[in-house]
Amino acid sequence: MDLGLSNRVCLITGSTGGIGLETARLLVEEGAKVVVSGRDSERVDSACREAGAALGVICDFVEPGAPEELIREATETVGPVDCLINNVGKAYQASFEEVTDGEWDDLWQLNVMSYVRSIRAVLPSMRERGGGAIVNVSSTAGKRPSTGMPHYSVTKAAVLSLSRLVADIYAKDGIRCNAVTPGPTATAAWLADGGLADQQASKSERSREEVLESVGAGRPLGRLAEPEEIAAVICFLCSERASYVTGSAWSVDGGTVPIIV
Repeated sequence: MDLGLSNRVCLITGSTGGIGLETARLLVEEGAKVVVSGRDSERVDSACREAGAALGVICDFVEPGAPEELIREATETVGPVDCLINNVGKAYQASFEEVTDGEWDDLWQLNVMSYVRSIRAVLPSMRERGGGAIVNVSSTAGKRPSTGMPHYSVTKAAVLSLSRLVADIYAKDGIRCNAVTPGPTATAAWLADGGLADQQASKSERSREEVLESVGAGRPLGRLAEPEEIAAVICFLCSERASYVTGSAWSVDGGTVPIIV
C-alpha cells in the first residue's frame, strides 16, 4: 500500500533511539525526507546515518526557543515540515508523595511544553500551505494513570487533551492532529540499565527479568510491544491513507487499557 509519504518532510522529536528511530526508518522507507533530533550530538549523527535521514539536529527540548529553532533549521535545510511527530519524553518510577515541585515541572516542560512549542512553530507554514499532519506520542498512562509514575501519567494525559484541542482548532486549515498511546515497549526506557524494569525491581523483591515477564504477561497479547509496531501506526497517521482521521487517540498497547475509545 502506497502511504503517499514520498518527498514529505517529516520531523521527529526525540528520535535517536526506540520508537522515534524506528519511525524515522519506516518514514525513510516510504520515501519521506526525515529530520531526526535529540540532545546528544553523537547519537543524533548515529541515528541520522542509521535511518538514512535527510538531516539530524541537536536540540534540547526543555529550552524555550529550541523547538522553534529546530523547525527553522529543518525548513531552511530540507523544506517546510509536512508531518510533525512529537515523541520526545521521559519516565521514571516515583511515589506521588516523593515527587517534588521541580520534578513535576521538569516533566511538564519536556513531555508537554516541548510539544506545545513544536506545534506552534509548524502551524504558520502548515496553515499557509493548506494542511499537515501532527502525531503526538502519549501513553496508556495518559488514559489510565500509572500509580508508580504519577507525574508522567499526568503529562501524558495532557498530551491527549492537547492533541484533541489542536485537531479541533485547525481542522478547518486542513491540519490533522492525532495521538498514539503505546503500552510498555521493548526500548531503552524499559530495558536499559537503570531503566523502568530495574527501577521496578529495586522497589520489589523481583529480578528485572521477572519484572519484564510480569509486565509482558499483563498485556492481553502477552508481551511488550516492539518499537516498530508503534512506529507503523505513527506512519499511518501521518499518511494520506489517514486523510479523514483527526482528533483520535490510537491505543497501540496490546489491549492493555480495557476501554473502547
